[in-house]
Amino acid sequence: MNIFKNAKPILTKLIENGFEAYFVGGCVRDKLLNKEIGDIDIATSALPEEVMSIFSKTVPTGLQHGTVLVIEQNESYEITTFRTESTYEDYRRPSEVIYVKSILEDLKRRDFTMNAIAMDVDENYIDPFKGEEAINQKLIQAVGNADERFYEDALRMMRGIRFVSQLDFAMHNDTFLAIQSNCSLIEKIATERISVEFEKLLTGKSPKKAIQLCIDTNLIEHLPNFQDGKQIFTEIQTLPFENLKTIEEFWALILLTGKFDQPESILRNWKMSNERMKQIMKLYLLLKNEELEWSHSNLYNTGLEYAIKYERLQSVLGNIANRRTEQSLTEQFKHLPIHSKAELCFTGNDLLKWTNEKAGPWLKEVISEIEMLIVEQKLTNNQPAIKEWFQTWHQK
Repeated sequence: MNIFKNAKPILTKLIENGFEAYFVGGCVRDKLLNKEIGDIDIATSALPEEVMSIFSKTVPTGLQHGTVLVIEQNESYEITTFRTESTYEDYRRPSEVIYVKSILEDLKRRDFTMNAIAMDVDENYIDPFKGEEAINQKLIQAVGNADERFYEDALRMMRGIRFVSQLDFAMHNDTFLAIQSNCSLIEKIATERISVEFEKLLTGKSPKKAIQLCIDTNLIEHLPNFQDGKQIFTEIQTLPFENLKTIEEFWALILLTGKFDQPESILRNWKMSNERMKQIMKLYLLLKNEELEWSHSNLYNTGLEYAIKYERLQSVLGNIANRRTEQSLTEQFKHLPIHSKAELCFTGNDLLKWTNEKAGPWLKEVISEIEMLIVEQKLTNNQPAIKEWFQTWHQK
């Protein structure tokens, strides 16, 4: 793969300076999975200051973790010194990072066996925990003692289940049992971190398999606001929710199934942005309303994107009568006279010119009335026609 070929001079330079160096982590895993590789991570016996002395262009991005960013040929590479960690104070961050001289010691601290494989400059694998075997067996398996790995970093439980969803793998039994035993530790983790893993889990290849693991391990009941999560998600499991395409649709389904008294507070507790909350609540309220019929004005006011999401969710919920396809909605929307206020051929100032009235609440109301008449094709979107209609309206 070219991405490794381009990065090999980095390893070579470290080796020529008397240090060990390997490709590690996700890039090696993805190579074995024949997946597209994103970032290249490198582990070395060189200390951070030694790395910075070898390469001319570096950025000390994470010296507290032993990480230096090296820039070569306009590409960036994270180089981290072999390390292990001492005790964990908050089930997430180690109280101290300890440098070691062995790649084997470094691999021991990693989360899952598939992520604990190193590759040398000649593309030979160092695989002390049989990560390649786990990949071939499609298993997510913790490195060493699973209880210890989750006690060190409780987020690894969500991360493991997220990998099950993304890769369509199964969970090794020992790892499953360790999640079951330690599931309450997830409450120690910041919601923002849980949210990232949860959303990746929902949008993976096998979300149903992953959700079932969350239920079976009781992890679901320790996620924010999901004290009744087992009941909610057991019900969701009966639906073909894997057909949903966006995270907003998943959350609208969760809110609808959970019958929460204050759905907005649930989203707020999950630390969502105001814009994300607004999108989810718009979809949720559409679903809470009576069955929508797609008149021109309904489609215009809802917007094509949300109309498609609404129809997709209704299908997932089993409301299949009179469903509209994405294609038919797109065609109808395309043929609307206008698609947004920006396409109106007049402004409020034009209306004021055509009358002696002063601006006031009436102006916004009449603009909206004209807008809907145009959408429903009862008025043409040109100034002479609008002026004539307005003057008649004003005389009433």
